[in-house]
Amino acid sequence: MAQQEEDEAPLSLQDLQRQIDALRESHDTIPVTGSSRASMKIFGRLHTDVWVPTSADESAGVFESGDPALDPQTNVEFRRARIGVSGDVDTDMTYKLEIDFGKGAGLVFKDMVFGWKDLGLAQKVLIGNQKRPYGLDHLNSSRYNVFMERPFVIESFNQDSRRLGVQSYGLSDDQAWNWRYGVFNQTDIQGTGQYVSDTLQPEIAARLANTALFEDDGRRYVHWAVSGTSAYPDGNVSENDASNEARFRTRPEARTLSRWINTGRISEVDQYSLVGLEGVTNCGPLQVTAEAQGANVDRGGGNPNPFFWGGYIYASYFLTGEHMPWDRKNGILGRPKPRKNFRDAGGLGAWQVAARYSYADFTDEGVAGGVGRSITLGLNWYWNPNASVQFNYIFGDISGRQEDPSTPTSSPLFEADYEFFGMRLRIDF
Repeated sequence: MAQQEEDEAPLSLQDLQRQIDALRESHDTIPVTGSSRASMKIFGRLHTDVWVPTSADESAGVFESGDPALDPQTNVEFRRARIGVSGDVDTDMTYKLEIDFGKGAGLVFKDMVFGWKDLGLAQKVLIGNQKRPYGLDHLNSSRYNVFMERPFVIESFNQDSRRLGVQSYGLSDDQAWNWRYGVFNQTDIQGTGQYVSDTLQPEIAARLANTALFEDDGRRYVHWAVSGTSAYPDGNVSENDASNEARFRTRPEARTLSRWINTGRISEVDQYSLVGLEGVTNCGPLQVTAEAQGANVDRGGGNPNPFFWGGYIYASYFLTGEHMPWDRKNGILGRPKPRKNFRDAGGLGAWQVAARYSYADFTDEGVAGGVGRSITLGLNWYWNPNASVQFNYIFGDISGRQEDPSTPTSSPLFEADYEFFGMRLRIDF
């Protein structure tokens, strides 16, 4: 017996942490009455934001309200107020339901899925409202993202990210590779719960990700991924038809009322193809992340085909020595954990500084959706693993047309320089 114990290899810190996480997950799971095999876990998050425009040209008022005399206003909002449940229905079935109460006018559902796990080659398959598999910054949870708002190109191509569809999730045995692929409807139905149209407007999307290096218990890693979609919108109608999903738009990386980059609904679009590349390098407290995405839009009716593209790069650094964890199973950021929580025996929490450059070009071949550039400076103070405060300062400029951007002769070209200060209090459980 003693010889057997001597021959057993000691557990690594990573293995111990996995066992602790599994025990914590089991402790947090609530059995469901009436079914010995069903379980339920309650979770939620609350993000309270303040955005203050500190400088803006008159043209910023045109983008925001259509009136150059009306500058962008201070915005205080519950950016997210979510509660949800997840768990297993049986030994091989799973579910997740998440509702957002922060929209004021009504409830919005986010993840709303059920499915199967341990399906052999398909591994896990989920049916319902879920994130489309492109854009690392959108696949990352807003609980852990380094900046308050997502970059131009990520939000423009994948606005609000979740769509109704069927998606398979896979992982290699050594956790070096993970992948997702599925079929989706292009319309965001999270506020209505239904899609009604005489065309399906489907898309096929996939992502293949690789953790090429993972060392020092996750303090050193390298990640890359390629993703894309082939989408078939109902573009053979006028640009004003509300069912036409051939449209790309986003805010100026701050929470304004209007979307300052906006192609409008582009008519005569039968299909568009998007490709994205992403990479992350992390060495202890330092992380460098970059993404680029481009889409070729196939426009009929004798119109030329526009090409829209953009990207971003950022660097972040923990002044207090922590690191951004990496979730190898999903190829996304994990939860940062301060070495010593704020107010825990004099602890200061974790302090992180960051800087991001972002660019997007949605003006091409007669479509004047806008060209945006921005620099965002960030400071994050993590009080504990579940609560933090974020500060962002944005310097940016956008050029585009306020009305009917898909018809360039309908309105003049505007260009706006702007600056915003933002603060977010975020907590999750």
